[in-house]
Amino acid sequence: MTDFFKMIFDYIGIFFILYLIGYSSFLFLSVTVGSSTLYQVKRRNKLKNELHQDYYVPVSIVVPAYNEEVTIEASIRSLLALEYKLYEIIIVDDGSSDNTSAVLQNAFHMQKVSRPIQRRIACQQEEAIYETYEFKVPITLIRKKNGGKADALNMGINASKYPYFICMDADSVLQYDSLEKIVRPVLEEGNVVAVGGAVRPCNGTEIQDGHVISYHMPSKILPCMQVLEYDRSFLASRILFDKFNGSIIISGAFGLFKKSVVIAAGGYDSSTMGEDMELVVKLHVFCREHNMDYRIRYATDAICWTQAPESLRDLCKQRRRWHIGLFQSMTRHRRMLMNPKYGLVGCISYLYFLIYELLSPYIEIFGIFTIALAFAVDLINVPFMILFFLIYVLYSSILSLTAFFARIHTIDLKLTPMDVIKAVGLCALELSCLRFILAWVRATALFGYKKKKNAWGKIERKQIKFR
Repeated sequence: MTDFFKMIFDYIGIFFILYLIGYSSFLFLSVTVGSSTLYQVKRRNKLKNELHQDYYVPVSIVVPAYNEEVTIEASIRSLLALEYKLYEIIIVDDGSSDNTSAVLQNAFHMQKVSRPIQRRIACQQEEAIYETYEFKVPITLIRKKNGGKADALNMGINASKYPYFICMDADSVLQYDSLEKIVRPVLEEGNVVAVGGAVRPCNGTEIQDGHVISYHMPSKILPCMQVLEYDRSFLASRILFDKFNGSIIISGAFGLFKKSVVIAAGGYDSSTMGEDMELVVKLHVFCREHNMDYRIRYATDAICWTQAPESLRDLCKQRRRWHIGLFQSMTRHRRMLMNPKYGLVGCISYLYFLIYELLSPYIEIFGIFTIALAFAVDLINVPFMILFFLIYVLYSSILSLTAFFARIHTIDLKLTPMDVIKAVGLCALELSCLRFILAWVRATALFGYKKKKNAWGKIERKQIKFR
């Protein structure tokens, strides 16, 4: 029996060695390419070697909102501070039970109007429409029955008048030049159908007229760890996927889309929790099945500041929702896996997200269970296991800090000595503790998810420091 267990554990060990080699290699490559790209962008901006023009791509900014009375005014004022000439702002109140609409009407002197909306994409009926032309650009507020975030976005697309639209969250603010930078790939390449922006946690950050005037690591431990996680897991990997048109996620907090292609593809899917990823994967499928020459880009210097959850409960809600959305998109488009028709998107991007995102929490929990079982039957070298774990934490910490400091340096933010101490000290804690907590959350995310698959999910908001 002992020999049998030893053989099983040998095979499991081989599997985990290959799994970790694959992940560590991808992490190293993504951080290396990501950091290099950030420095190239910074160098280009310093030399002014970039595209300048007097022509502005007309853009509609769609902001879906549900119970966002705390943050919505600051978000809209940040949009009015953008250094861009041709855009409109459309807020879609998806049946909020708080004072979201009232805050907007009072803050921006909005008046009720009668305006027909052509439904090119299916969505709930509007209840009332308000407009104002007193500010830099037109602002429209549409109040409708609750139908979920995807339905609210579809309403915004239907009401928009420009050929490109931006979707962004109501708890986020854009930097003064973010709109200019996210449209740059559209001007550089005529076949761009979508562009993702860089999303960073704004906890601890003070913004004035779209400019960061004070930046510090968040005062609370949990948001601090998320700052490091964002740069390692989200930023670096998206830069790498951008190199071969392999991006399959554009954050719902900040993304630019070509409206005609999105409408032709059917718009946002109201039946999924991950409407942002679902739309991007759908665009890949639609464009390839119709033999379209297309690009989906990532703009590293188009920055959106968003609130990271400050409580573990809210963070778990967020990650549960993300994992359900990932599961829905990947199962719906499973024909992409290793299908030559979808090129590197199917052979690399889909495969990576399948193994290292969708299945990873189950693999990691299985690994912990295996270690416990091996320890119980005395088939594990405890000192070697501890050493191996410490090497993993050290290796991942170095790459995380490399991605973090590269990002800080290339967007000209200054850290205090205390901020540096926080980053270095909490990096190991995030990798050795928070990662496994979130792995359990993601592994259990699919239990009973159909009951609330269209729910927005309530996360506590705080007033954004915006002046």
